[in-house]
Amino acid sequence: MNKRARIIELLRAVAKKDITPEPDQSLFESGLLDSFALPEMVTALEQAFSVQVPDSDLNPRKFDSVERIEEYLASRGK
Repeated sequence: MNKRARIIELLRAVAKKDITPEPDQSLFESGLLDSFALPEMVTALEQAFSVQVPDSDLNPRKFDSVERIEEYLASRGK
């Protein structure tokens, strides 16, 4: 499974919806994620991609779309 598919799978689990968002779709504006779901999503990303997200990075803008999540993971070497 490629990175994008894995991210979408995690989003589905956190959002509890069978969704396939566009890569640049805002996950927060669309209601798929909210500030309460962000820590759960980050934890899922940490476990799935063996990355640690520092508290200073817990910013919705960094995780606002599948593309941004991919960019963030790439910046962390994943």
